[in-house]
Amino acid sequence: MNEVTEALLFWYDRCARTLPWRGIRDPYRTWVSEAMLQQTRVETVMGYYDRFLAEFPTLKDLADADEAKVLKMWEGLGYYSRARNLHAGARQVMEEFGGILPKEPEQLRKIKGIGPYMAGAIASIAYDVSVPAVDGNVIRVVSRIYHIEGNPMENPTRAEVERLAAALVPEKRAGDHNQAMMDLGATVCVPGTPDCERCPVRKFCRAEKARDAADLPKIPGKKPPKEICYDVPLIFSGSRVLMRQRTEKMLQGLWCFPLMEGWAEEETVKQEIRKKLKISVGDLRPAGEAKHVFTHQVWKMRIYLSEAEKGAETPKEYEWIPLEKIPELALPAAMRVPRETALKETCFPDGE
Repeated sequence: MNEVTEALLFWYDRCARTLPWRGIRDPYRTWVSEAMLQQTRVETVMGYYDRFLAEFPTLKDLADADEAKVLKMWEGLGYYSRARNLHAGARQVMEEFGGILPKEPEQLRKIKGIGPYMAGAIASIAYDVSVPAVDGNVIRVVSRIYHIEGNPMENPTRAEVERLAAALVPEKRAGDHNQAMMDLGATVCVPGTPDCERCPVRKFCRAEKARDAADLPKIPGKKPPKEICYDVPLIFSGSRVLMRQRTEKMLQGLWCFPLMEGWAEEETVKQEIRKKLKISVGDLRPAGEAKHVFTHQVWKMRIYLSEAEKGAETPKEYEWIPLEKIPELALPAAMRVPRETALKETCFPDGE
């Protein structure tokens, strides 16, 4: 075992974060935790992890579930393709691997939604296979230890980072090592200004010696998210409200209220409703605003309450949803404020 790894494991044994998915050798639970942790804070995941496993305690339970139920249990966690991939992957494991996640990273990568990082995480944490699990934290730690100045998101720098990360993984305790690298990157070797005084591998770090750890890794800045304005009419018919289950790639399978892109005057919004939904509505009542930030988009929404004309037909791709059924549906976090607004309305009296 090299000195960096030895020092890191010594630190991990004393300072490891206490997390519900640690200290177990269950590949299914490791898979669930890693799927949830992609681009999501640990603090957010902890509650979802327990609830999800209470509903789907085994891989077979997940495979047998309806997608709508899986999405509902994922509601608010975001990046819903992770839930769909996890569900599809569970069914694939039942069909192709006899219900048991394989231990070989190459086999794991054949499963829907499992890429190089997740394959390495499952293989090392659940099976102690000596392979790296290279995520953003690990890229940052390795870039600083070895003072790598190229962009680690592009080859050949990325290949060099992965080679060095693999060289650090010990033959035994591979899972602990990979989790130690993640903890180090999440709590000490953080983006921006790292806490080098507390770093267990400080004396081996070339960036610390060069006094430029804060400048590494050198990743070009991301483009700011695109801002999109929507009018969101909550259209009632008695005690029902108009909603649709999205088929678009973004938020696929989740339920949303109508979205009219571009803020407009109230009369124009009514015209857009007639044009796009083929129904007429009464007066619009402003009901507040909401904002939701996605990775690549920011939705700014103005919410309206309205009532459909008596006898209005159901617009194509939409459904009239009884208010009491809304809590059963999987809605994205972007629809949280519109949903709460709709549920506050007892209803519009039928025929008025």
